[in-house]
Amino acid sequence: MDIHRVFKDRLRRREPLLGAFIKTAHPTVIEIMARAGHDFLVIDAEHAPFGRSEIDMMMIAGRAVGCPLIVRVPVDTPDWVLNVLDTGAAGVMVPHVNTPEHARQLVKAMSYGPGGRGFAGTTRAADYAGRGVTEHLAKTPTETVLICQIEDPEGARDHARIAAVDGVDALFVGRADLAVGTGQQDFFHPAVIELTHGILRSEGAATGLYAAPGEDLGPFLSAGASLFVVGSDHTAMRRGAALDRAALQSALDQARDTERN
Repeated sequence: MDIHRVFKDRLRRREPLLGAFIKTAHPTVIEIMARAGHDFLVIDAEHAPFGRSEIDMMMIAGRAVGCPLIVRVPVDTPDWVLNVLDTGAAGVMVPHVNTPEHARQLVKAMSYGPGGRGFAGTTRAADYAGRGVTEHLAKTPTETVLICQIEDPEGARDHARIAAVDGVDALFVGRADLAVGTGQQDFFHPAVIELTHGILRSEGAATGLYAAPGEDLGPFLSAGASLFVVGSDHTAMRRGAALDRAALQSALDQARDTERN
């Protein structure tokens, strides 16, 4: 799809891109979050209840609103990668990539050919047989991205070699796991910040990270990050509800002050 090709081009050029995690398995959430101005969205099948059918429905919604959807897979097995890409995902985000060997295995799982992804020409990814074999084989590498999560001390140590693997489009820092893995209790610890900025400076692939809503993104931009996943549909709902509650409380306080005076 053109939106996938454009997304991959922008990612590889390290243009600033804004996304969010999607935790709720309903296509309406995709429509709403996409219309809110996100460049892409990440279906979080690692930490939320998404199966093949739910992901399939989300892809229909993403296509309808012209929003590229990445799937963070729960496991990096070839069958999960195959299924996600066949539904028409713009790419795959894989947790806990710690070695270049692991990254090369993922590149192969995403690619057609011997030892790689099985070919089917009647999937959404192939426009339901609207593309011939030659066309689909040629276009697929330009339309799908591989994002490797660096969230363990081992991956942090080897991030440069992982970023250099041909076919790895981006590194994505998982600061929470990186903090826990290095014996810290929050990702604002100086040691975690230092590791994070080192990974974000990687060459050969774009880099990015998850950020909390309202967090200052300036230092990460300066360090080289361009792919930002800020909050989720859950945090957006919570923040919206909190703002409404605060507005009501402010009105109540003003009314009480008026009565006293």
